[in-house]
Amino acid sequence: MRRWSPFAAGLLFALGLGLSGMTDARKVIGFLDLFGRWDASLAFVMGGAVAVHLALLRFFRAPAIVDDDGCAVPSLHWLDRRTVVGSAIFGIGWGLAGYCPGPALVSVVSGQGAVLGFVAAMLAGAGLYAVWSARRG
Repeated sequence: MRRWSPFAAGLLFALGLGLSGMTDARKVIGFLDLFGRWDASLAFVMGGAVAVHLALLRFFRAPAIVDDDGCAVPSLHWLDRRTVVGSAIFGIGWGLAGYCPGPALVSVVSGQGAVLGFVAAMLAGAGLYAVWSARRG
């Protein structure tokens, strides 16, 4: 059962994204259009997710992260140039395309060219970063 938990969580997340309409890039771009025809529905989806998370947080505590398994341990110096630049690239891509990784992966099943192109670019970028960081050592 433990091996199926991540799958079940991902499936629930995908269903939530699909049912809430967050796989529609126009809805996301409408949320980001603060000075045009702003669509606040994404804020309600995010607010609902945060509320559920906070309610369940007291019942399910994640174990402390240890670095003997290769996970990054948070430090006091987490805000650095890489974090800021990476966040900016993520935000610009999200704003231009209307997709972030989760909804884009869910939307792949639609077969739309724009979604497939975004996911291909996202995977290529992740691959290039993996090669670049491996060379940095």
